[in-house]
Amino acid sequence: MKKKVAILGSSGGNLYSLGGKDPDKLLGELLLQLEAAGMECGSLQFIAAKGSMDSVKETTEAALYSWNEDSSEPYIKLEGTLKEVNKEAEKTDLEISEKIKNGEIDGLIFMSADPNGANKKAVEAAAKMKLPATGTGGTSMATISSKGLNVISTSGTTGTTNRTRAVTFVTSLSKHWGISYRPIIGKVTASDKSQETSPWKRINIRGMMLASLPGFIAMALVLALSKIPALSMLGDVFDLMINALPIILAVIAAKQVADLDDVSIVAGIVAGVLSTNGGIIGGIIGGIGAGLLVQYIFRKCVEWKFPATTVNIAAGGIAGLISGLIVYFLFAPIALQLGEGIRSLLDTLVGMNPIVAGLIAGLLIWPAIIGGIYHAAILPIVLLEMETSGNSFLGAVDMVGLVMVSAGITLANIVAPRDKGEAAVATPGFLINVGFGTFVEAAYPFMFSNKLIFAGAIVSSGIGGLLVGLFDVRGTAYVPSVMAPFLSDNMIGFIIAMVGSLVCAFVITLLVNLFAKKKARDKDELLSA
Repeated sequence: MKKKVAILGSSGGNLYSLGGKDPDKLLGELLLQLEAAGMECGSLQFIAAKGSMDSVKETTEAALYSWNEDSSEPYIKLEGTLKEVNKEAEKTDLEISEKIKNGEIDGLIFMSADPNGANKKAVEAAAKMKLPATGTGGTSMATISSKGLNVISTSGTTGTTNRTRAVTFVTSLSKHWGISYRPIIGKVTASDKSQETSPWKRINIRGMMLASLPGFIAMALVLALSKIPALSMLGDVFDLMINALPIILAVIAAKQVADLDDVSIVAGIVAGVLSTNGGIIGGIIGGIGAGLLVQYIFRKCVEWKFPATTVNIAAGGIAGLISGLIVYFLFAPIALQLGEGIRSLLDTLVGMNPIVAGLIAGLLIWPAIIGGIYHAAILPIVLLEMETSGNSFLGAVDMVGLVMVSAGITLANIVAPRDKGEAAVATPGFLINVGFGTFVEAAYPFMFSNKLIFAGAIVSSGIGGLLVGLFDVRGTAYVPSVMAPFLSDNMIGFIIAMVGSLVCAFVITLLVNLFAKKKARDKDELLSA
């Protein structure tokens, strides 16, 4: 038989700002962890106020959450003023106390509960039945313990999150009952039944690079603005942002690997600050290490029955510190040299013959993105280039070879589509490519439906890459096309390359479409004759 747990409490004072103001997420995380341990909710009484309990009044709006046994999910039993909700909560309290007396509840979880008011009857019944209880809320838990309840673990609320509280509660109950429990990390709703994956399996370098891209684009914008004489002071800001990139990547890596909300973010920041000497590769190493250690330290501290606040402090602070120091003293020089080596190799290859290098890059970039190689190999190199200069040779090829070619193909299908439906498909793709510098996949339907358009895309991309090499351009994609030239080191050259690839893709696609339409008309005339 599954152990049945009663969840009792409120959105609280301090808890309100730490998850209590969103009861659906708070309860969803707790239900998810209960399910992971093979337990289930037997009763629920949660008072959610529209403000911190430290400053509410009887007229404050509130809602009473209860448990629907038929659908096995929370529901709002009553909405009204806090006075009305508290009155209804007393009835729910009495119902739960009866269930406790009848042996229908095996344990309790308290969150900023009111043992002298809304939860009085349930606390008294649980004390008589010697049920195990765990919870947060320093004052309320001290009062609950004084009433004779078997409190197996307790903590304040400060420094906790929905996830860390839920994991702490369920771990305490699991150990008390001797139940095997492995927390589910990375899920936020009880409706998600998938199993937790190993932290090692959540390491995804491509995902980290993609998630950090906004930071690199922000740096490129600062670089462009710093070239304006009146804004030359932004040059120092650019240098500062370069040093911040490893921190950004460390935070993303730690969050991805551990996914323990604010705890993993803090660990990533600490590790990232200590990993700046290793560049973005050092930041990634530090963040991954912090993420792995966060989970390990967190679970060990919970097993040792540390208070939830202490668990968070130890996991976030110590994990980040250990990982960061390892990178600082051991891996930073290696990571920095590795990054420099990759950049030097690319610079050497481009320097030998930039025109040929651009042509080859342009011809290969479409097969690379279609084959899934782009985000795994090319994007990391682009970001490594941008780490020092704010723009990139391959970034420029990306803009002219992918974005502008996609824009040219979609524009041709707006001007002269093979059928009316294609124009409707092409229009949003064109606008997004031009307006935001992304969504090159908009050209896929047209490329995959006609081999000539596909070949034209590769040829146009090759020509664009050739022009990038000819003018020795460094730039970036993922920005509006009208802005991209200002973020490059050769504005005129970049404009020529962008226009060249767009016009080439447009003309080839237009001719293919016109030929296809003429062929269709000739066929119709032949059939009608």
